[in-house]
Amino acid sequence: MHYFICAGEPSGDLHASRLMAELARMDADARFTYLGGDMMKAVAGCEPQIHYSRMAFMGFSEVLRNLRTISANLRTAKTALASSGADCFIAVDYPSFNLKLAKEASALGIPVYWYISPKVWAWKEYRVKALRKYVSKMLCILPFEVEFYRRHGMEAVYVGNPSLEEVDAKLAETPGKDQFCADNSLDSGKPLLALVPGSRRGEIRNNLPIMAEVARRHPELQPVIAGAPGRSDADYGCAADIPVVYGSTFALMAVSEAALVTSGTATLECALIGTPQVVCYRANGSRLSYNLMKMVLHIPFVSLPNLIANKRVIAEMLVHLCTADAVDAELTSILPGHSERAAMLDGYKDMRARLGAHGASQRAALTIIKDLKS
Repeated sequence: MHYFICAGEPSGDLHASRLMAELARMDADARFTYLGGDMMKAVAGCEPQIHYSRMAFMGFSEVLRNLRTISANLRTAKTALASSGADCFIAVDYPSFNLKLAKEASALGIPVYWYISPKVWAWKEYRVKALRKYVSKMLCILPFEVEFYRRHGMEAVYVGNPSLEEVDAKLAETPGKDQFCADNSLDSGKPLLALVPGSRRGEIRNNLPIMAEVARRHPELQPVIAGAPGRSDADYGCAADIPVVYGSTFALMAVSEAALVTSGTATLECALIGTPQVVCYRANGSRLSYNLMKMVLHIPFVSLPNLIANKRVIAEMLVHLCTADAVDAELTSILPGHSERAAMLDGYKDMRARLGAHGASQRAALTIIKDLKS
């Protein structure tokens, strides 16, 4: 069968490549047309219609500056889809662009599968109407998503979470603390405290000052900043006294005693690794922003570990509640010798159990192939 797949950013390239590998393993006649990156290319054996490096625009201002490129990409993708003769279209995350392609595929009579759902259960719930209209089946990677989509009249199946096997594979290759410290000129004599302030300048600007102030209250710990790709030392200037390690966020969290993490996928990775954490999301810090966020979001928590466990596993210090005193209190409670540490680690185990077993890409591929054959 012929599979048309679109992934518009690095994480999507990884997830899509693993799905493609399983499709190729189960379907000896599998052919691929795709938008994506080098990992997908390694499986497909041909060039992408568009490389994700020409597609991965983040934030309102960056999207606005690149509207002409985005429009050209969409025209190219639609033309390729229409001429491909594909048996199905598989969208991998990347919601705004993929929703337009899903509409095109539906108009062409091509069944649409969506692997790694848009977070419409958190915000922009109005998009469900379009998803229901154009998507044949949602291949969910978070257990609670299935009920959400079925409640909206959509076909949905939980295939597992790819982060499980990705984290476990990385853990097997991650050096120990002594080696990590030696590789990064750090003192191995002190427990490490990972500061993970996000990847965007605004996130770093808002969250790192609080994290750094809290870290300075714990001289028994050695704080280390997780430097994000594309960032420089200047971006971390407000914490010039704290070392920055670039390109090693996963390893840093794995060898740290605890972590302060800006809300995002890093919170799930940190939980799967088993490192106690406090979620810090300062934004502009105003109570008004907090109230507006509560009005926009339709979920009881913002961090994935809490959403998956359906209970408070980790503390979420959001907006005006994200103060040095409040974060420090939460951090202290999860350090060794304090009662909340064991409770959080138990919560991590419950979260892992809810995610199920390895094999998300295999189950997703099997679902698609079975559907197409039937």
